[in-house]
Amino acid sequence: MTLYIQPYPFRRMARRAVAAAQPRQFSLGVNIREEEDSYVLSALVPGLKAEDLNIQVLENTVSIEGAYQAADTEYLLNELPRGSFRRALRLPSEIQADKVEAKITDGVLTLNLPKAESAKPKRINISVN
Repeated sequence: MTLYIQPYPFRRMARRAVAAAQPRQFSLGVNIREEEDSYVLSALVPGLKAEDLNIQVLENTVSIEGAYQAADTEYLLNELPRGSFRRALRLPSEIQADKVEAKITDGVLTLNLPKAESAKPKRINISVN
């Protein structure tokens, strides 16, 4: 005996109706690289200014929040980001929050997150008797 399952044909339309009624929220994509004394975080934030972002650092956690303003225009195709986003990232070691540098250039947010002194490797000298 073969059982055929017919998908509900209006499921996609119901999902689209619910999604259109709610403001869109997405996750901010980031790149992080480790250097000797710091971490460098990069994220694409097209169209946002420094005033549109809220960046916080607590111990080893970096939090980035922001929102894209929705235009009142109807589009034939709308793929640009809109709505709010929030991203919290936990790094492997503590960050010196007072020395963090942030800049936005050509729609790219770059954070320089210096490691705390306690997180930097220290060379131990061995004495020979």
